[in-house]
Amino acid sequence: MIDTHTHAWGYPSTEHPWSNGAIIDRVDSFDVHTAYTSNRLLADMDAVGVDEAVVVGYPICDWTDNAYTLDCVAESDRLYGVVMLDPFADDAADTLRKAMGVDGVIGFRLGAACPYSSMWESFDPSVTWLRDTIEETEFWKAVHETNAFVQILADETQLDQATELVKSYPELTYVFDHFAHTDPSTPPSESAFIRFSELAEYETVAVKVSEIVHRSEERFPYTDVHNHVRWMLDEFGRERVIWGSDYPNVSDEATYSEAISWLKHVEGLSHVDQAWLTDRAFRRHVDV
Repeated sequence: MIDTHTHAWGYPSTEHPWSNGAIIDRVDSFDVHTAYTSNRLLADMDAVGVDEAVVVGYPICDWTDNAYTLDCVAESDRLYGVVMLDPFADDAADTLRKAMGVDGVIGFRLGAACPYSSMWESFDPSVTWLRDTIEETEFWKAVHETNAFVQILADETQLDQATELVKSYPELTYVFDHFAHTDPSTPPSESAFIRFSELAEYETVAVKVSEIVHRSEERFPYTDVHNHVRWMLDEFGRERVIWGSDYPNVSDEATYSEAISWLKHVEGLSHVDQAWLTDRAFRRHVDV
């Protein structure tokens, strides 16, 4: 089993101070140690039977400071890394090449749902900077050269921008996470979530059923999102639907075990389907 969406961060230091007040406030509500190090993550993985995990950069320091994520993959061959970077920066292409040169780093994440001026501090589905990145051709050339996969957090109303990006660079590998912040009370066919249908036409696009605990309006096993899971499976096939816990971000409302075991309660989801969602789909799509 591979958990494709976890976070870890170290203690603040002079070189890497904690600077994101919004994230610091959130960490105080988590049911884990204030500094959730890679060793703590690995111990929690062992407790619930997770073999490997992807550590997605956590912006408790400056959001482009990937030092701790790089430390995680250097310290354990059970951890992969997804870095955070600014595609508009003058050195964006070189920064990506350097990060992807580190063994274990497999891609980068774009927070399209965040205002560019306050990245990872708040969400605003009206922002359109993801569309603007299409013109950063040197950066996308580096993405292609390094075989980095592109992880995107976009609100469902921003999926039109995402589709433009995929159409511009269809050869790249994409993964969309966190249910595109959809409202689980609205059926997929009746909301902007339906735009995933067009993205499903591209074999290079996969979706994550991640952060389920916060997306749901119900308690475990979060049945109000099960229809969305089944809809994704119908559209993308089990080969391109990927599970991720978003632990420890969800520890304010669920245990790590609950963030995994809800899948067993999705009606119509076979044991083979579960094996694809929790392991095979990501390995096949991202080639790890």
